[in-house]
Amino acid sequence: MRIRSPHNLAAAVRGQRQELRLTQAELAARAGVSRKWVSEFEAGKPTAELASVLRVLDELGLGLDVTPVAAPRPSPRRVNLDALLDEHRSE
Repeated sequence: MRIRSPHNLAAAVRGQRQELRLTQAELAARAGVSRKWVSEFEAGKPTAELASVLRVLDELGLGLDVTPVAAPRPSPRRVNLDALLDEHRSE
């Protein structure tokens, strides 16, 4: 599943938790977070500590992969201002 937003990740976590028949409280205890944290995260809270997210994913048997989605953007072309001024002066 491609994750494009906090809501996508929340849905994956909630779905896996339910598939494993875990309550939010059980998952929270296993991952070392509060039940409130799990509830807010599953609701799509846009900010969450990465370490906590990784612990929750690990407890659910889920992994996080980072892969390129498109070709990287080329770096902006650097202009040598000295060479450009020298060229302009010689004209």
